[in-house]
Amino acid sequence: MAPDVRTKNDATDQESSRPEARPELSRQISGLDALELGGETRRNPAARAWSAVWPMASAVAIALLAWQVVVWSGWKPSYVLPGPADTLPELGRQVTTGSFWGAVGLTMQRAVLGFAVSVLVGTVVGALVTQSSVLRRAVGSLITGLQTMPSIAWFPLAILLFQLSEQAILFVVVLGAAPSIANGLIAGVDYTPPILLRAGKVMGLRGLNLYRHLVLPASLPSFVAGLKQGWAFAWRSLMAGELLVVISSHTSLGVLLSQAREFSQTDAMISYMIVILVIGIVMDRLFGLVDDAIRTRWGLAGD
Repeated sequence: MAPDVRTKNDATDQESSRPEARPELSRQISGLDALELGGETRRNPAARAWSAVWPMASAVAIALLAWQVVVWSGWKPSYVLPGPADTLPELGRQVTTGSFWGAVGLTMQRAVLGFAVSVLVGTVVGALVTQSSVLRRAVGSLITGLQTMPSIAWFPLAILLFQLSEQAILFVVVLGAAPSIANGLIAGVDYTPPILLRAGKVMGLRGLNLYRHLVLPASLPSFVAGLKQGWAFAWRSLMAGELLVVISSHTSLGVLLSQAREFSQTDAMISYMIVILVIGIVMDRLFGLVDDAIRTRWGLAGD
């Protein structure tokens, strides 16, 4: 009978040790689970929206105030440097015209095409360089040199090769952006932990499969940083190109900006500059969202 009693007592102890039988222990485990899963107190959606908007709104307010203070100082006449009260209404008038949105559409079309070609060229070049030590020694420093070269320096050659055409602008945009994208991929591959490479080879990954399933995902944060920098160079190169390469019957933001300068329409000129700045900020924010998503997926997001 003794073994049966002990067996019964053991079963009773096991039953009482289960979390379901001890409410306090169950609550503690639930709390630990919530902590592990990144649980946090959900904020009011309005509060979350306000926390995201107020820093940018404050920066805009400070910039407008500084601008107005410079105008009030009398440093330049109002027809040379108009204040926000003169420029913002002109900006509002411009965004209601079809010609303005046609110019924005053409500029963005050029930007997207140039950036897409840059991504293709930069990715291929970066991948080849990371896989070949000979290519790395041959063109590694050249890629960095191209990245540091001012884009505007390419335009005399571009105009000589392609005349005043879309190809001239595309040529300079690609040369401005592709090196940054290639360097981002190269840096990401170089900083891939060797232990990951050994683990991948142990699991049977070789050649293209190793690159596709391990190296590229591991280098993704650095590659996204290269894409972000590449977009910045592409956008700057495009704006310089639209100011220098004026194609008849092709009205873009750069053309509108140049025309406003020639006709001394300073309020319109500053309006176009604000639009160019806003587009750059929006694109930077989009790349920031991609970066945040990667950091969150990798468990690197802050509180």
